[in-house]
Amino acid sequence: MRYAETGYNLEIDLSTGNIEKVETDPKLTELHLGGLGTNAKIMWDRVPPEIEPFSPDNLLIFSSGLLGGTPAPAANRTIVTTISPQTRLVAFSMMGGFFAPELKFAGYDKVIIRGKSPGLVYLWIKDDEVEIRDASHLQGKGSLETSELIKQELNEPKAQVASIGLAGENRVYFSSIEHSRSSASRGGLGAVMGDKKLKAIAVRGTKDINIARPEEFIKLCNEVLQYIQWRADNPIKHVPPILAGLGSPQEMAIHDEEWHTTAFSWGNARYRRKDFWTEEVEKEWTKVQEGAVERLISCYNCPMKCGAVISYPSQELSKYMMKCYSKLTYVMGAMADDLEFGFRIAGLAQAYGVDGFSAPQVMAFAVELYENGILTDEDMPDFPADNEGRFFYLLEKIVRREGIGDVLANGVYWAARQIGKGAEEYDHNTIKKHEQIPIKLGMLNPIFFLLLATGEKINITQIEGQLPQAPFPNPEDRKEFVKDWIQAPSDRIKEFFLKWEPRGEYSFPFYPDFQTACELVEWQETMHYIDDALGLCAGLSSFPIKPPYHINNLPQIISAATGLDIDRDELWNKIIKRNRNLIRAANVRRGLRRKDDKPPQDHWRKRFPEHEAKLLDEYYKFKGWNKEGIPTKETLEGLGIGYVGEDLEKRGIYNEQSEEND
Repeated sequence: MRYAETGYNLEIDLSTGNIEKVETDPKLTELHLGGLGTNAKIMWDRVPPEIEPFSPDNLLIFSSGLLGGTPAPAANRTIVTTISPQTRLVAFSMMGGFFAPELKFAGYDKVIIRGKSPGLVYLWIKDDEVEIRDASHLQGKGSLETSELIKQELNEPKAQVASIGLAGENRVYFSSIEHSRSSASRGGLGAVMGDKKLKAIAVRGTKDINIARPEEFIKLCNEVLQYIQWRADNPIKHVPPILAGLGSPQEMAIHDEEWHTTAFSWGNARYRRKDFWTEEVEKEWTKVQEGAVERLISCYNCPMKCGAVISYPSQELSKYMMKCYSKLTYVMGAMADDLEFGFRIAGLAQAYGVDGFSAPQVMAFAVELYENGILTDEDMPDFPADNEGRFFYLLEKIVRREGIGDVLANGVYWAARQIGKGAEEYDHNTIKKHEQIPIKLGMLNPIFFLLLATGEKINITQIEGQLPQAPFPNPEDRKEFVKDWIQAPSDRIKEFFLKWEPRGEYSFPFYPDFQTACELVEWQETMHYIDDALGLCAGLSSFPIKPPYHINNLPQIISAATGLDIDRDELWNKIIKRNRNLIRAANVRRGLRRKDDKPPQDHWRKRFPEHEAKLLDEYYKFKGWNKEGIPTKETLEGLGIGYVGEDLEKRGIYNEQSEEND
């Protein structure tokens, strides 16, 4: 008997129409757990670096995590993995809601899709009955409308649907896969789904999931719930309201946006508006938000309410779902002062299915090019005079790939090089060809430098966490914080926090403690990779400060659920490092090198090139990588994946590096 997982994947070939239920090897669970870990193994084995994103041989994997659908609070993430059309690297995005648990209840851990359908189709999974159904009548429909139409057609109101909108159909490089109250949006996964002519996947399951030691498992889950309640009554002090509690950032519940609007940058990641947040703005934005938010909502088996049903009178859609920072991305990108604009455009963008971080950055990029004469009225006829109107104009052009929208639909990096005429200089907020949250900081922070530069997720909100983002000025406050910090993986990190000061020798970058910086990055990254293997929401584990899931209790929870004998060392130093190095090697095989490990050029106002180079050197050494950021053969062999190093060697990648370093 398999515990926590079903032990079966569903393999779909859209070119041939073949559907196959495949039993999986339990040894892979021991080696990689599940979710992103086993996705990475499948991508390594079956998608060689010669495969292009829009090739029929590219895979699109929808995976539950190992704990998905179990009683573990917030074990509801769907991990979607493919080769990104934007970065040309392995892309993975996590989606909340109810899809992954429902997939497990239907009897599958993953849906693995290859090939291309000759016409638009959707996939219908109901336990052991699986069909590829015609979706021609859904062409051009919005993502949420598609979901409702499919449920009506199937007469299955409880079916869970993941779908694309017009942007995905037209292979917009930053198109998303939408599911009810969440989305898999980073890296352009919706474009790959659209290329395969797959409009949606609908799933309904009625089966059970087995737990190895249920009494122990439930006890551990209840401890997590008790801690969540305790934290609700005892929020973290001395941090912005958005970081004080648990869950994904509570954008729909809170009204204090001083931190985001004054610390983050506006427009095409150019400008800080330090005095924006006034009493007048707060009063007006509170009124708008309270009028727009119909009710707060949760994902499957989660006590947090991080999202909301938005019902906005002037919106073309009657209702849609919103969570996290997307209520601000369009407002700040358009340099608009009113929150009303954000609610109006975000719902339409969600229906079209575009990423709420990339899309506004692409549009702000286009506006800046227009204002500097690089794009003209000839490129954008009838371009509105106001930025709000311009954003609506550009959204319509992009999702339809009309005119200049056909170029902008490829994202800032590729569009800048297609447009030319100096447009490349305005591409200053991408990492590995992927748009970032618009942050403009002062002094270089080595922790965030390494997270941004080397993270395979290429998305800071899915890399950072656990640690306050700035030191506490008062030493007594630091002591109070450390007292009950059971989540910190070592005393060394507690000592760092106690000494971390706003200024002086312990203020980075002037105190070059490379070892501590590396450990802090490793801790944050490891927690995210654990979540992505287990299917846990980062909002209760890797992202918040002092979360209920942490490195000390997760091995016990995994063992009780699966029956596997896993301790902290096995989880931290073997399984997760194995998964992390496998993804890194897959991207190295696709061309990733040291030159790509760099954050946006003006992300910090003050940069230290020599210090940054030293940081990378030390971090690569810490990870067991060579000077080009490539996992060494010894590292890979020590993690039980020596076959990866053998492949890199056969391809001449190690020799290539030794020649470059000579």
